[in-house]
Amino acid sequence: MTAFDKEKHWEAIYATKKLTEVSWYQPKPELSLNLISKLGLPKIASLIDIGGGDSFLTDYLLDSGYTDLSVLDISETALQRAKMRLDKKANQVNWIVADAAQFCPTKQFDVWHDRAAFHFLTTEADVASYVKNATQAIKKGGYLIIGTFSENGPKKCSGIEIKQYSTETLALLFNANFDLLDGFTTDHTTPSGAIQNFTFCVMKKR
Repeated sequence: MTAFDKEKHWEAIYATKKLTEVSWYQPKPELSLNLISKLGLPKIASLIDIGGGDSFLTDYLLDSGYTDLSVLDISETALQRAKMRLDKKANQVNWIVADAAQFCPTKQFDVWHDRAAFHFLTTEADVASYVKNATQAIKKGGYLIIGTFSENGPKKCSGIEIKQYSTETLALLFNANFDLLDGFTTDHTTPSGAIQNFTFCVMKKR
């Protein structure tokens, strides 16, 4: 798919589905919050949520006292929905409309968090571009938290193909600059009751 096609696809998803109707909905993103908390970073640490859309992660991070938050999504509609929900708190967040594969940050981050955006990149070029940009965007000693569908997970999501990963294959993509701290699989239950198996890796930049 071209970047324009991807943007059109995701705009249509967010324009036609409610927050609680998308498969990735979580009333509280407890796993991501726990993984971030375990890093033991100060509240002034800079965090970016890749493909964050209108998820509740930013809400909880703001409530926890984090002061340097960015959210990226290809869908402007998704980000607008999050802004409306957060109301005045939205002014405390840097909102970025961009394709995760092509995003070139102008600053570095202590934490790069991606729950289920990376697996939508299915071409070698997009994967390589993401790895390069993420590596450059994360500070030395910073962290990459990334989740994808596992080899036992779905092969499609929202009507389009995805790329499955094991802990080993996911970590291997980043091993030139990152050390793997933790890798595991976990189940996510969708609003419809379906079970999706995810691979998660937590890595630290050397």
